[in-house]
Amino acid sequence: MAEVEKEIKPSDDSTDDSEEEESEEEPKLKYERLANGVTEILQKDAASCMTVHDKFLALGTHFGKVYLLDVQGNVTQKFEISSVKINQISLDEGGEHVGICSEDGKVQVFGLYTREGFHEHFDCPVKVVALHPQFSRSNNKQFVTGGNKLLLYERNWLNRWKMVTLHEGEGTITKVKWRANLIAWSNAVGVKIYDISTKQRITNVLRDNTSLRPDMYPCSLCWKDSATLIIGWGTSVKICAVKERDPTELRDLPSRYVEIVSAFDTEFYICGLAPLADQLVVLYYVKENADQMEEEIRARPRLDIVQPLPEVCEEISSDALTVRHFQQNECRDYCLEHSEGEPLFYIISPKDIVVAKERDQDDHIDWLLDKKKYEEALMAAEISFKNIKRHDKIGMAYINHLVEKGDYDAAARKCQKVLGKNMELWENEVYRFKTIGQLKAISQYLPRGDLRLRPAIYEMILHEFLKSDFEGFAMLIREWPGELYNNMTIVQAVNDHLKKDPANHTLLTTLAELYTYDQRYDKALEIYLRLRHKDVYQLIHKHNLFSSIEDKIVLLMDFDKEKAVDMLLDNEDKISYLHKLFKRDHHKGQKYHERQISLYAEYDRPNLLPFLRESTHCPLEKALEICQQRNFVEETVFLLSRMGNCRRALQMVMEELGDVDKAIEFAKDQDDAELWEDLISYSIDKPPFITGLLNNIGTHVDPILLICHIKEGMEIPNLRDSLVKILQDYNLQILLREGCKKILVADSLSLLKKMHRTQMRGIQVDEENICEACHAPILPSDTAKVFSVVVFHCRHMFHKECLPSPGMVPGVQFCNICSSKRRGPGSGILEMKK
Repeated sequence: MAEVEKEIKPSDDSTDDSEEEESEEEPKLKYERLANGVTEILQKDAASCMTVHDKFLALGTHFGKVYLLDVQGNVTQKFEISSVKINQISLDEGGEHVGICSEDGKVQVFGLYTREGFHEHFDCPVKVVALHPQFSRSNNKQFVTGGNKLLLYERNWLNRWKMVTLHEGEGTITKVKWRANLIAWSNAVGVKIYDISTKQRITNVLRDNTSLRPDMYPCSLCWKDSATLIIGWGTSVKICAVKERDPTELRDLPSRYVEIVSAFDTEFYICGLAPLADQLVVLYYVKENADQMEEEIRARPRLDIVQPLPEVCEEISSDALTVRHFQQNECRDYCLEHSEGEPLFYIISPKDIVVAKERDQDDHIDWLLDKKKYEEALMAAEISFKNIKRHDKIGMAYINHLVEKGDYDAAARKCQKVLGKNMELWENEVYRFKTIGQLKAISQYLPRGDLRLRPAIYEMILHEFLKSDFEGFAMLIREWPGELYNNMTIVQAVNDHLKKDPANHTLLTTLAELYTYDQRYDKALEIYLRLRHKDVYQLIHKHNLFSSIEDKIVLLMDFDKEKAVDMLLDNEDKISYLHKLFKRDHHKGQKYHERQISLYAEYDRPNLLPFLRESTHCPLEKALEICQQRNFVEETVFLLSRMGNCRRALQMVMEELGDVDKAIEFAKDQDDAELWEDLISYSIDKPPFITGLLNNIGTHVDPILLICHIKEGMEIPNLRDSLVKILQDYNLQILLREGCKKILVADSLSLLKKMHRTQMRGIQVDEENICEACHAPILPSDTAKVFSVVVFHCRHMFHKECLPSPGMVPGVQFCNICSSKRRGPGSGILEMKK
């Protein structure tokens, strides 16, 4: 795989190799430098070791200092441990205790919240230190140190530290890792594992490449879990599984044993290892032969992800990293630490610390966008719920890409999926397409359902088509619902074009359709007939346009006489000429009104009474004669009342119709006291009429007048209910009056309180105010002197000495200006003169 640089920019003092082509394969990790406080530390000092906890980082330097950092690289604590190199830092699982060893032989184990603990200075360098993972527990106060010996320290019940030698005689201890009850360490010979629970050493994994100096190419140890140790040394990797021995085997053997489940060689020198699910993250030191030179050059370190197999490994990804001063670093200058809580990997070098992490869905989408794989990016954003908001941005980037390519139709089509229901984005895109002269491309994909853009957007597109593409304009008019745009605006635009080209068949047909959408059928029919449209009769039937062809019969006959006659004969009930003329103008057809009376009476009685009411030109005697001949009672009653014979009309309602409700309604309309007397007199011997009157006349006639005329002993249906209703109506009137009174009193009291609050407020008086009598400033220039000012609620102000004498009411002073307005002109001046 070609070398790539991921998010790590070369430092100013490094000489980067020539730029390499970026791989088309998506990387697995992303990188960033640990900055902030770390940057300042490494400018003056150099990193020698680092350990990682889920909550914080601990960094040791060549000048003997230990820094506690947050995950952003900010310094939270600093410890002055030594004046020489810090070799190792160890933390327990809880992150409460720390173990530190240095090149001058110092070992310190203490709590981060208290410095109490183990502090010792040995006479030889101490290379490694490791705390029991559960060191914070009282029964696990154990740690190991390694120099030329591996020593186990344990605090007993007397709070004293007891030391036990676990191993010696095979050279310097270079690495130690403690997981659960297992301690793994390395020296010049190989790697050992010690079971602290059984106090037994259970394995010795020999070093393969003995030609490499162990101090220059140190061993890398990493526990994947409590029973899997990963060993990297030189170019060799071994994965060791700690297993329980069958109890039936010989008893003098350890209870556990180690099986190497995978062993393979690598191309470069191993600086660090870390687990990533069932894969491995490997940090490599790279040395390459210079061209035409015998010396070797130091290249950028590599971070690879590999899939271990029993005897080989499969490379998943490989990244070359440009860390600061990589040209000066040896294999021993690099190390790899990882966080178990989150897949974070820290590449530590003397002058730089780089953090690698797994790329998430957002990174995957960014990579696809960088490669201009917009379709895949959209699909990835849709799959991940948290990336729904990114969907629009990705989609917009895709649309921009298509526009830049000139694929306007594809860009417009993509708008439907990307812009969705966001009307603001839709309008922005429409204006962009207008700017680049591609409104026609987006016109087919605009929203036209329940969610719509502003009418001006659709009108703008229609105007664009109308300039250069009449057929396209006609197609949009047929496809778009008429509610999308202002119909009259488009009609006016079409008419303006027709002034230049009055015979344009496409525009005329489209104009007729626009008139039809606007239900202006008369104009639409006129155009269809002018064009001699073959389906004009079908259009009349389809849109029920019979009411619009009354003044176009001649045109229809001229176009197709036979079809016109057939249509008129088949729809004579739908085509009414005099009636429509009367509806349009009551006066134009007045000479036909007498004839209309007979026609209405014969063919359309429902419209007879409305005609009689609205017409002022029909002969009433002739109308009365026709109605009486046909025994049209309602029409006759109306005509009698209109002719002034109201008593006869009321008599007909009572005698012919026998409808007390209509009789009452008639009396109400006429509002004549004599008619009420006639109605009462007629009803006095008819109990059903009396009941109707009692229930309905209470608001027009005093019910007592009717009750007094009722003969004693007459049986009246539902009399009790009628009397109860009268009393209820009366009671309701009383309640309404009382309610109105309460509301009036409450409103008056509320307004009085509001007026009182208003009048209690302070009134601002400053040097700009003047006395209304002498017109001098109301406040004296020297406010230290005693002065008196009178301010009325009307905001008129006076010097006290300028006020006229009090009024008639003792102790009460009124504003003479406002008082004079009520008394008349000039009275205020006179009052002041007094």
